[in-house]
Amino acid sequence: MSSFEFTVKDPEGVHARPAGIITKAAKSLGGGLSITKGEKTVDAQKMFALMGLGIKSGETITVSSENEAALAEFKKVLEENL
Repeated sequence: MSSFEFTVKDPEGVHARPAGIITKAAKSLGGGLSITKGEKTVDAQKMFALMGLGIKSGETITVSSENEAALAEFKKVLEENL
């Protein structure tokens, strides 16, 4: 499994708009993407689970997947939207 760390730059963190963008991207990439903050890991396709992580600006998350191509595309989405 591959992963990367990403620090959220959006001043408001992961609220409804970016969470929707993230889950839509995860679904279009075929799933298998998970996001971890601290001890909690959620499926990137689950919007409410993602919002439940309470990711704030400046916090670092870890994104993991078996699919390295999907992981690279997902990283681009995060960089453009968060």
